[in-house]
Amino acid sequence: MFVLEFKIKAKQQQCQAIDDAIRTSQFIRNKCLRHWMDNNSVNKYDLSAYCKVLAHDFKFANELNSQARQASAERAWSSISRFFDNCQRQGSGKKGYPQFKKFSRSVEYKTTGWKL
Repeated sequence: MFVLEFKIKAKQQQCQAIDDAIRTSQFIRNKCLRHWMDNNSVNKYDLSAYCKVLAHDFKFANELNSQARQASAERAWSSISRFFDNCQRQGSGKKGYPQFKKFSRSVEYKTTGWKL
């Protein structure tokens, strides 16, 4: 995976757009986690499909790129699968039940939806 990190001098409007994308990504991750908690037998592909439902229901979620929405769902699924893997190991200590994110600082764009 190729990761790019930038420190930028942005205008107020650009900073607002980045903050909105980060908040929307956090919202989608938390909604996917809640969907998993409320429904039995939800898997990774159900969470990806749920992103489309969220984009239809919430206008601000539809403004975020579809791949960024799915990346947020993948992050939720990775915390769920990590929890199950820790439970399978049967070690002592906390198992790390998936938590809702309150302060996110990133949004993940895979291949489209961004420009330099």
